[in-house]
Amino acid sequence: VQLQASGGGLVQPGGSLRLSCSVSGSIFSVNAMGWYRQSTGNERELVAGISSGGSTNYADSVKGRFTISRDNTKKTVYLEMNSLKPEDTAVYYCRVVVYGMEHWGKGTQVTVSS
Repeated sequence: VQLQASGGGLVQPGGSLRLSCSVSGSIFSVNAMGWYRQSTGNERELVAGISSGGSTNYADSVKGRFTISRDNTKKTVYLEMNSLKPEDTAVYYCRVVVYGMEHWGKGTQVTVSS
């Protein structure tokens, strides 16, 4: 199982970015999918998760600004990030669960700065 994340970059406060993470390999389906982030000096934290059935959960700090979604046919998870703040600056990692095992992507940098 391999994960390929993309969509990070530099954006001004109040701007938007869309992250995507595609899963490849000899798999039929993906169970839970999610996004985590880790900023300098802090532990990795959950940003948003989505179950195989589409149920979602979000960190309080991103509720109302971020939206997680998935395309099961493409085995891809997305994170739409709006109204970005400097405190959203971090490396964002996707995580998926396949056949009971978790897999992590390499991370993509998101920097929110003027």
